[in-house]
Amino acid sequence: MKHRAVISMALGLVALASPAYGREFTAWGTPVNAESIAGASSDLNTPYNDGCPIQSPDGLSLYIASNRPGGLGGQDIWVAHREEPGGPYGAPVNLGAPVNSEVDDFCPSPARGRRLFFVSARSGGCGGPDIYLTRQDPDGGWRAPTNLGCAINSAAGEASPSLFTDDAGHAVLYFSSSRPGGFEAGGTDSDIYFSVDFGEAQLAPGLNTASEDSRPNVRKDGLEVVFDSTRAGGFGGPDIWTATRPDDLAAWTTPVNLGATINTAATESRASLSWDGRTMVFGSNRVGSEPDPNGGPTMADVYITTREPG
Repeated sequence: MKHRAVISMALGLVALASPAYGREFTAWGTPVNAESIAGASSDLNTPYNDGCPIQSPDGLSLYIASNRPGGLGGQDIWVAHREEPGGPYGAPVNLGAPVNSEVDDFCPSPARGRRLFFVSARSGGCGGPDIYLTRQDPDGGWRAPTNLGCAINSAAGEASPSLFTDDAGHAVLYFSSSRPGGFEAGGTDSDIYFSVDFGEAQLAPGLNTASEDSRPNVRKDGLEVVFDSTRAGGFGGPDIWTATRPDDLAAWTTPVNLGATINTAATESRASLSWDGRTMVFGSNRVGSEPDPNGGPTMADVYITTREPG
C-alpha cells in the first residue's frame, strides 16, 4: 500500500502544453556564475560544495545541494527564491527536516503539484542512496518523504531523478544508477535508466557507455536530455552531453558534447533544463569558482547559461 500511495502521488503530475513543446533553440551562451547576475545573493555559492542545481517549474526557485555550514549533516538540499523569471536569486535557505537528514541528501528535482524528488542516503532504503518523493503543503512545510521502492532503487546508488509525462500520459522517470547489470557486463560505473509509471527500472538505450554516464535531466516534453559523462571526447573531467529525439517514442540521437562554451578541463555535472528549455544550470569547479580559503581543492559552484528559441 505504501508503494501504491507513492505512485498515486507521483501520477498527479500533469504535462501542460506550452510554446516550448518541441521547440528548436539556438546554441547555449557562455555560462556565468550564479552570483555574477546583478542583485544576486553573495551566498548562492560558497567555498563549500554547491551543486545539483535545478529550477522549479515556475522558474522562481533554485534548488541546490550543498554541504555549507548550517545544514543537518553532509549534503543538504537548499532553496533560493526570486521575484520574477530571469531575475536574481536571493540567499539559499535549508529545507530542514524531514527532507534533510544527518546524512547526504542531494539531487533535488522539483515537479508540478508542489512535489520534490530527491536522493538520500538515509537508512530504511534499498541499499545505497535512494530516490525519495515528498510534497510541500500550502503552509510551506514538507511531508515525510517516501522511498520510491526497490523496483526503481537498488542496493547500489541512484542519482538525479527527472520526471516528465509522455504523449500517452505515462509518467517517465529518468535517473542514473551504479547497480550491476548496466551497459558494461560486470561494470560498476554509473549508467542512465528510466522507469515508466514507476515500474521496473530499464537501461536507457543509446545514452550509455563503459564510462560514467550520470545525472540525467530530461526536458519537460521528453525530447531533449542533458547529463554528465566521462566518455571519450570530453575536455577533462566529467562534461555535459546532450541528445535529442523527434518524439518521445523515438530513439535518442547519438549524444554530443556541449563543447568548450559549456565544458572545461575541470568538472561539470548535474546540468538541468528550465521548464521552458531556455535556461540550463549546472555545477562546476572551473577557474573562477570560489576557492577554499584553507588552500584545499576548489569545490563546485552553480553556473547559468541561456539560449533563445531558434
